[in-house]
Amino acid sequence: MLEKIKNFNVKDFLGLDIKNDKYALVDDKVFGKVAKEKAPTSWVRSTCGYCGVGCGLYIGVKDGKPTYTKGDPAHPVNKGTLCPKGLSEHEMVQSDNRYTKPMIRKKGQLVQSNWDEVFKTTSDKFKEIQAKHGNNAVSVVSTGQLLSEEFYTLGKFVQLGLKTNNYDGNTTLCMASAVMGYKQTFGSDGPVGCYEDFSYADTIMLIGANIADNHPILKLHIAKNKKITGKKPKIIVVDPRFSKTAKMADIFVPIKPRSDLALMNGLAYIILEQGWEDEKFISERTTGFKEFRKHIMANYTPQEVANITGIEVKDLYELARVYAKSPAAMSAWTMGVNQSSIGTDTVSAICNLALITGNLGRKGATALSITGQCNAMGTRETGFTSSIPGYRNFASSYDREEYATIVNVPVEDVPTARGYSYPQIIDAIEAGEIKALWLVANNPLVSFPDQKKLRRALNKLELLVVQDAFKSETAFKADVVFSAATWSEKEGTYTNSERRCNRARKAVEPLGDTKSDFDIVLEFSKYFEGVNERLYPNWSKPIDAFNEWKKVSDGRLCDYTGMTYELIEELGGIQWPCNEANPKGTARLYSVDMPCPTQDGKAKLLALDWLPMSEPQNSSFPLILNTGRTVEQWHTRTKTKTISILNDLAPEAWIEINPEDAKKLEVKSGDRLDISSIRGRIKDIIVRESQNVRVGNIFVPFHYNEQLINTITKAEFDPKSFEPNYKQCAVQLHSVKVPNGIKFMEEEIAGELEHVVVKNEEVFVSGISKKEKLSI
Repeated sequence: MLEKIKNFNVKDFLGLDIKNDKYALVDDKVFGKVAKEKAPTSWVRSTCGYCGVGCGLYIGVKDGKPTYTKGDPAHPVNKGTLCPKGLSEHEMVQSDNRYTKPMIRKKGQLVQSNWDEVFKTTSDKFKEIQAKHGNNAVSVVSTGQLLSEEFYTLGKFVQLGLKTNNYDGNTTLCMASAVMGYKQTFGSDGPVGCYEDFSYADTIMLIGANIADNHPILKLHIAKNKKITGKKPKIIVVDPRFSKTAKMADIFVPIKPRSDLALMNGLAYIILEQGWEDEKFISERTTGFKEFRKHIMANYTPQEVANITGIEVKDLYELARVYAKSPAAMSAWTMGVNQSSIGTDTVSAICNLALITGNLGRKGATALSITGQCNAMGTRETGFTSSIPGYRNFASSYDREEYATIVNVPVEDVPTARGYSYPQIIDAIEAGEIKALWLVANNPLVSFPDQKKLRRALNKLELLVVQDAFKSETAFKADVVFSAATWSEKEGTYTNSERRCNRARKAVEPLGDTKSDFDIVLEFSKYFEGVNERLYPNWSKPIDAFNEWKKVSDGRLCDYTGMTYELIEELGGIQWPCNEANPKGTARLYSVDMPCPTQDGKAKLLALDWLPMSEPQNSSFPLILNTGRTVEQWHTRTKTKTISILNDLAPEAWIEINPEDAKKLEVKSGDRLDISSIRGRIKDIIVRESQNVRVGNIFVPFHYNEQLINTITKAEFDPKSFEPNYKQCAVQLHSVKVPNGIKFMEEEIAGELEHVVVKNEEVFVSGISKKEKLSI
């Protein structure tokens, strides 16, 4: 009682205390004024660990804890600015949502353990399963959140130590279509442009890319354009939803969902019809033009494309003119393109448009994939998932022998083919083929499509291992948890969307008894006889992995040989390839003196077909669901839900619905709805009326376990990239007053049946739930 009296604050009780002490500022020698309460005693230069933009920042440290995050004024990516997540990044490090010790399940409960017990338990079970069912009965699904040194170390252990090639990453859920699109067009993965192109382009076409919410720092590069070029660039935004990014647009293109590929083909038709193509570039730098032209002119007339996309013919001509007539035109895309069952071919169709107009390898002229996670590029280069490190081909005996020679392992240890992709791993678990799953910084119990299928599969496992810094929904289901360190607690590099390798420095010690992902893999490998000595001779620090990776990358497109940690930090990151010929890196790929890594050095123009949605609107499910992100939250919220400044702004999911549809349901903003598809139902989601979505469409963010939208999304995947089609599925809404939801009126059905496409003697009709083969 005396203590309570002692601490009693009369001003606070009366509501008059303005918290002078709490919010007082003091001078800081690096950043001027900072909050006195958390004023750092030191600053550590590093890189943000959220998205693929790759912002430079400083971590403020006080009493061994991160207390501040400030943008790095000298970093070329962000010039001192940060988004809300970056500004509050230090708060997640000491979060209550962190694991502090390794965990193991005993008598049905996860309890704290020690590293020897979890490593021995896991290694014994892996050995038992592999002895009984074969090496590939153990599978691993990684992430885009580790450091490149950790990806390389992990991939090497999985493929060459455990000798299972059933290894993939959650990057398949967001970036695989960009990877495969680049591969089939240019012969290799690798974003061909850079952020500087935003500042030089005369026309910027953003396709399925809500950068204002998801990559807000990139807006700064667009804003610099007028200062550099002397005029404002023409901004085109292609999106079925009028997003925050659409508000920046000079031309907004409100296409029907999942019709981007048809739009690209239609614009190519007009450009070829009008003679706006770059004949010299096509002749000298591409192959396949004759077949491409024949395909486009036969199948994608303006009226046909207008029917598919919902964009009027005259607007298609204007859009094609603006793009083709620009001295430098840039296209960029994110998940709105990638997360589709035709995502790979849509990426290549975007590249086709750039190629026929000569928009490649010049300032402001490019086709740029914008990456999702902070190091999705790092795992693509080093991670041993879809290719041997350094973009080598599993099927190439030369590539296998070259890699084996560099790292001194028997060539027969190098896989001859990639194993199952992420969704195939889940299928194989459900089929009983895979018995153990090791998940690294991955939370599929929120992120994977068709949650019912996933949960059935996970229940069949003999062992589920989760390696994570955070108490995720999936970690709660684990048999073993490898408690990992996180951003600011470990050392290495990230590679961003423009191929810029950035230094991420350690600022504080790992929380509790956690370990860096590098140390976890290195120490775990010692529980398998001879593996540590064979794969990691004398390794002790991430720099050992980095130095071997440099040798592995030598002479490859993603060449790191000219990089050192010191030079990376000095230059504010370095874009690969970086070598003797390009000692400070390379801004753009495939300039006039840089051939593509194809047989003839030329890019491929590809004849690609749009296909309608396999699950369009119908009388039972008359609405199309679109999912996406919000600026305040990150992925499955393991990092952001305990940061009050972020979570308070977006604490729950919502349904964005057009006012006309809201009227039919007799609801308004603030009311609650249920949403259902053929796969399930989600209850009690708050309504936001908005003209941002078209009639018959809704938008729901995917971050929230409490309103788990992936319960009802469809497990449909791109056959080339295996990326899921998150963005379109047929749903119904149910309100208290209209529990059976919106009725599909006859005229609406007729409108949906407007378009018919004939391919290979099959008729595809938008608006029916299956394709019917007809006699033609």
